Amino acid sequence: MISMTKLSRASLVSGAFVQLADALVGEYDSADLLRTLVDQCVVLLDATAAGLLLADQHGNLQVIASTSEESRRVEVLQNEAGAGPCVDAYRSGTVVTLSDIAADGNDYPDFQAAALAQGFQSVHAIPMRFRPSTIGALNLFRSHKGALSDEDAVIGQALADVATITLLHERTARKNATVNAQLQHALNSRVFIEQAKGVIAARNNINMDEAFKRLRAHARSRQEPMHRSAADVINNLILI
Repeated sequence: MISMTKLSRASLVSGAFVQLADALVGEYDSADLLRTLVDQCVVLLDATAAGLLLADQHGNLQVIASTSEESRRVEVLQNEAGAGPCVDAYRSGTVVTLSDIAADGNDYPDFQAAALAQGFQSVHAIPMRFRPSTIGALNLFRSHKGALSDEDAVIGQALADVATITLLHERTARKNATVNAQLQHALNSRVFIEQAKGVIAARNNINMDEAFKRLRAHARSRQEPMHRSAADVINNLILI
């Protein structure tokens, strides 16, 4: 007999892929897809927070999605320092795990200090890779020590693979399409979204995470890309 725990886990995994599919309905919104990816990693896996770095057309990594301001700060710092598990996962195309950041993170002193300061004790970095192309990396932060379980590691890789393949779909969909155009669109959208989050947070005296949720809910209610709603917020065309 299959246990209720197994049924519950299977339902959650199935639901995560449904959420990713929903992000692709209608006009494709890469920013919504990637935020859905990191959100589902926290729901499904033994992760306190998750963040994602994508490479732009010049191969420079940028923070594109995160589940909390704490994880975003760590992502930004390791990216600026050019050293950290997520950076190494992107460069090597292999998973990088620090089961004890305090003990094992000496190769990345800036990342180590930032992660510990934000309360993270371990990290699991997954490359976003499909065949020869590595386009970024997904970071799973945890507030306790220890390696991610084999099952969680497999599910995390599967979620990252789905997002990667989706971002690269134009390579096969159109003969002359380039991956860089799609990735650059995601990065450009991030700028509008971050600005709009700040405006919404200031207007309503709320934190940045809540501001993002309001922006995404508004965009979905109107069935339009988040970057379009974000531009309307910035230009004072709408109030959220």
